[in-house]
Amino acid sequence: MMVSALIERELTETLPIRNGVFVAVVGPSGAGKDTVIGYAKAHFAGETRLEFVRRVITRPSDSASEDHDTLADAAFAEAEADGAFAICWDAHGLRYGLPADVDWGIATGHVAVANVSRAVIPVLRERYANLAMVEITAAPEILAERLAARGRESRGEVLARLARSTSVTLSGPEVTTIDNSGAREIAGERFAEVLRKAMAFSDLSDMI
Repeated sequence: MMVSALIERELTETLPIRNGVFVAVVGPSGAGKDTVIGYAKAHFAGETRLEFVRRVITRPSDSASEDHDTLADAAFAEAEADGAFAICWDAHGLRYGLPADVDWGIATGHVAVANVSRAVIPVLRERYANLAMVEITAAPEILAERLAARGRESRGEVLARLARSTSVTLSGPEVTTIDNSGAREIAGERFAEVLRKAMAFSDLSDMI
């Protein structure tokens, strides 16, 4: 359920939002971000401290893409104007949003996990006091193979997407890079360890 406009206003007036941790998952298309997140979601089934954020996208949901909520462009713009989203961004001709109740989850000491664009990292840093970034990568030939298998784009579009993925690099102690070129269990377990540490940090924050 979405937080009320009053609660949302109180939260955003006291930025950055503290107590919990926002885990931002980034990486190029084809790296398997949704696969790694899905592994962790199943691994931590029933863990109430973890919130795997369901994105809102201006793209129909199908079996070949992530499980998300869909809004048409006009409805998305209206929802954004009404304060329905904590974070929004544009990418690949689509609009993406994270529901406003993510802020409430962070404020109450939860760990929110979301697949986001690198472009919103500066916004996330300003909005959340405790930000962990997980960069999911894979070998270039594997990225190309996975993108081609999706059948959504031409060869030229695939190559352009791969070129964009290497144009921005992340660095710093809050960044964990996970290679997902092999079995998903290997990358999944590394990601699970990041989430365990985030939950432990959140627990300590509640005691301060």
